[in-house]
This record gives sequence, C-alpha cells and structure tokens, in this order.
Amino acid sequence: MKLISEFNDYAVEPVIVEENEKGEKEYFIEGVFMQADIKNRNGRIYPKQVMKNEVERYKKDFIEKARAFGELGHPDGPTINLDKVSHMITKLEEDGSNFMGRAKILTTPNGQIVRNLINDGAKLGVSSRGLGSLEQRGGAQVVKDDFQLATAADIVADPSAPEAFVEGIMEGVEWYYDSGILKMKDAEQMRDEMRKAKSSKLEETKLNLWKKFVENL
Repeated sequence: MKLISEFNDYAVEPVIVEENEKGEKEYFIEGVFMQADIKNRNGRIYPKQVMKNEVERYKKDFIEKARAFGELGHPDGPTINLDKVSHMITKLEEDGSNFMGRAKILTTPNGQIVRNLINDGAKLGVSSRGLGSLEQRGGAQVVKDDFQLATAADIVADPSAPEAFVEGIMEGVEWYYDSGILKMKDAEQMRDEMRKAKSSKLEETKLNLWKKFVENL
C-alpha cells in the first residue's frame, strides 16, 4: 500500500468558543475535510462507497474513542506522532460528495501554534492522510477498497513546492506491516539525501531525486 495524502482546496473555518466551564477559550476548525467521486488536484478519485465505509470505521474506532488525532504540517508517514499532534477530530459526517468535519484544537505545543495562527487571522487548510492501493482508470488514479485513514485531517497551508515534492516522494513509498509495525520498503535514502543536501546543491539534488521518483512510479 502507498501513503496517500490529499490537500483540500477548501479553507476550514475557525470557531472560537469564548468560555468553557473552566472559563477558558476553546478553539475548533470545521468545514470540508474530504471529498468523494471527484477527481482531485492529485488526479485521484475516491469512490463514494470506499470513502463512506472507511469513514464509518474511522468514526467507530477513533472519533468515538477520542483518539482521532491530526498533526500540524505534512508528516512523511502514515503513523500519528503524538509529540506533533495539534488537534482532535470530533465529528465527520457525510454531506453529498463531501465529508464535513470538526476538530478541537488542543493545548499541545503544536495546538498552541494553531491557536496563535487563528488569532492572527491565518487561513488554514486540511489534508487527509492514509494508506491504500491505486488503480489507473481513464486518466485518473482510483483509490481501491483497501484504503485506511490515518487521519481525516492534518492542518496545513497550501503546500509550497518543496513540501509538495517531499510529499510526492513519500507517496511513492510502499508500506507494509512487520509484527504490527508499519515500515517503508524504500525512499529512506532519498529522504536522507534531501535533508543532507547543501543549499548550493539543493536544486540539483531535488531534480535528481525527482527523476528517480518518476522512474519508480
């Protein structure tokens, strides 16, 4: 299975509850988290039934048990890193081809960053992250029914070129389970090369890595 990340073109709306029972502000984001039956900017289509089935599992196993977390930024793997968590998804409901979500911004270090961004008027987006197989059909990659959500929403800005490139590399990695732990089969060397590249050689390194990535698609 491959890592599949989708940036949503719709900005999410911040909701600030002025005071909870402790007299503290609570922060939420809500809006379109995922879309089905539409070819997205990455050329992928999530069949409605595939997404609906996985959302129901995700709600039962994660949202209803208060463990549906998301991170700030673009994680490069399918696992949730608790030290980077910024929010907890509390709602995910079907609305036509859209799946509308709501997430509570936590008081973790990354959650505080999100709160500050909201206070300063920043526009935020969300990106879903999961594992699945893809099938080429009529000019689009169709997500197959083995799709598994890692999170319905990481909090992101519209990805810049370097972030999108790194995300592209990670999406080319095959993931597998080894004694219950997710591991990747390749691309570790590519990641190391990107991180170690000197600024003067960064563009050349990117180009070479991109060529390798495309050749292995």
